[in-house]
Order: sequence, then C-alpha cells, then structure tokens
Amino acid sequence: MFMNPIFADVLWLHVPDGFLSPGIAIFCWALALLAVGLAVRNARETFDERLVPLAGVMAAFIFAGQMINFPVAGGTSGHLVGASLAAIVLGPWLGILVMTAVISLQGLLFQDGGLLVMGANILAMGVIPALVTYGLYRLVVARAWRTRLIAVAAFAWLSVMAAALFVALGLGFSGTSSFRLAVPAMLGIHALIGVGEALITVAALSFIMRTRPTLLAESAEAGGKGWIVGGVIVTLLVLLLSPLASSFPDGLEWVAEENGFIHTALDAPYQLLPDYTIPFFGETALSTIIAGIVGALIVAGLTIGVVRLLRTRRHA
Repeated sequence: MFMNPIFADVLWLHVPDGFLSPGIAIFCWALALLAVGLAVRNARETFDERLVPLAGVMAAFIFAGQMINFPVAGGTSGHLVGASLAAIVLGPWLGILVMTAVISLQGLLFQDGGLLVMGANILAMGVIPALVTYGLYRLVVARAWRTRLIAVAAFAWLSVMAAALFVALGLGFSGTSSFRLAVPAMLGIHALIGVGEALITVAALSFIMRTRPTLLAESAEAGGKGWIVGGVIVTLLVLLLSPLASSFPDGLEWVAEENGFIHTALDAPYQLLPDYTIPFFGETALSTIIAGIVGALIVAGLTIGVVRLLRTRRHA
C-alpha cells in the first residue's frame, strides 16, 4: 500500500488510470469481458453447489491477502495475487469469477486501480495467472503431493511473470514507456515478487491439505462448516495484520518512478474508502482493519451471490 503523501490519492496495488492509453484500455476491457463471459458459461456447466461457500471464503481471503504488502529487495514491496490459489482450489472458471469480484470491488469501493483500466487489471491479476497456473497444474495433478507443491510454486511464480509481462506490453503499446525499459524492469522486479506469491500459495495449499485434503481431489467434498469457520478465522487474522503492510512502493510503482512516467497516473474520480481506510476514523490501524472487514464481507457476499446466480441460470 503506497503511503507517500505526494501521491496520497493514487493507489498502486493495481494499474491506475493514465498508465494505459484509452485504446489499449478499451481493448483490454473487450478481452476481459470475453474471458469473464467464458468463465460464466463454463462455471455454469460445471456448477457444484458445495463450492458456493468456499468461493465466498476464498474471495474474502484473497481480498485480505492483497492488503498486505511484503517487502522485497531494493526498497520495493509486493502482495499476494491469489489467482493461482483460487484456480487450483476452485477450478479456473470459478477462480476467474472470484478474482473478478475482488478486483471490481477494489476499484469501485476502495479506488484501488483505475476504472478505465479495470479490464486490464482483471486480465493481469485474474484471467492470465489463473489460466497459466491451472493449465500447468493439470500436468502434475496425478503426481505425489510434494511433487505437486514444488510444481505449484514454479507455476505461481510463472503466473506473476506472465502478468508482469502483460502489463509491460500494455505500457509499451500505450506509449507510456518504451518496451526496452518496461519489459526488463517489470520482469526483473516481479521475479522477486513472484517468490512471495509462490511461498504464500504453497503455504495456503499445505494448510488446506492438512485440514481439508478432499478440497484438492477431483471429487472434492467442498462442504463442511468446520472448513468455512477455519477460513473465516484465517481471513480475520490476515485483516488484523493489514496495518503492518510495507509502505515501500510496489513493483509497478517502482518501475513508474524509475522510468519517469509516474506522473501520468490519474486520481480516482471519487473517493469512498480510499487507501483502505474509513474516512471517519482517519488513517489509523483501526480504520484499515475496519475497512478490510467491510471489504471482505462485501466481496464474500458478492461472490456467493454471483455463484448462486449461476445455479439459477443453469436450472433455467
């Protein structure tokens, strides 16, 4: 979470408006809508009632996890993407819908990521990493658990690199930065951030394997109040830690500063809960925690509602 007062109104966990040209942003919106449409259709065809509460808990956990920036080398920071975890546990299509709900809420309610470039953020943080990880994971799904964990670490890292390359290409085609500068800079810093993504994904899957191994089986018995309660508790613990997030610039912000295009970022057209705080409480730890709880509840409810709508449309 970026705390520099000079750019206090600009959020850097996702691509802000101004970094991509209108043409590239609209093109990304078209691709994102196509991908989400395919996800809706395929998720409806493979709908499993037992995954409804799990999808809500997963969305809340990923939302909470993205609030915590962890420091990496060179005075930069990174944060969980979560698409790899969602795709492996829920499948790629439901995973994409979960990530779409998280990213949309972050942009609309917390002004985290631009509105015009939201399609690009959905592609970079949802569609691309989910498909990359799940597509590769299918190659090792029959292997021993330890082998799968090692492979998942590599796949999660690759998914971050693919997302970074996508954003770098968007910057290049938009004329915001040259390809010669953007591509190596984005890949270089995200090679480090991807290590954090790999470790968190493996840790989460290891926890699931110990507490609810059937979630990772082909015929997952995804129900169970115990699992839901456990997921809620873990999410709450993560939210309580959110005020400890690193204030170092994240990978994209660092690249923007180093390459001289940070000034192109545009402020959000409105302010609701900026910087993941409740305006009434100011920029305090309590304010961040309350904002996180509000966001987690909303994104969980939104995800559950969307998934249940799939069931209704399927029956219709």
